[in-house]
Amino acid sequence: MRTLVSLPISSKTFSGGLVALLIFNALSAFGGAVLAIAFGGAGVPLEHLAGTWFASSVVLGLILGIVVGGTHAAAAFGLVTRRPWALLVAAVAGFAMIIWIFTEVAMIGYSWLQSLYFGLGTLELILVLALLGIAPSIGSPAGHEALKVP
Repeated sequence: MRTLVSLPISSKTFSGGLVALLIFNALSAFGGAVLAIAFGGAGVPLEHLAGTWFASSVVLGLILGIVVGGTHAAAAFGLVTRRPWALLVAAVAGFAMIIWIFTEVAMIGYSWLQSLYFGLGTLELILVLALLGIAPSIGSPAGHEALKVP
């Protein structure tokens, strides 16, 4: 029989934090998409796209808005409305953010904002793991006991 350890920080706190993080990242992605599409990359020179599949920042803006922003918005909606698929979509959103940042660094170079958003994507994944009970030691020093199987 598997013993589950409850987290000293409530799952309500974790899920509320995750929802806030998802909403912030969705709004940031939508804002970045608007800047990329309407304002030609928001100051990122088009020379940075030389040698890539992208001739302009429009397609990149659409990917940022639809894929990154859309998954974050869907995950936040799912968590608020208590959908069974919400944590899966939140994990996809976290991975989408991390993949976006890796790709962005490879294409245009490094900025401190990329470290911030990489960290936020990683935090999303950590919160998903904690809510699933996969990483119970995050909220509990005795969390490793949840992994004991007789």
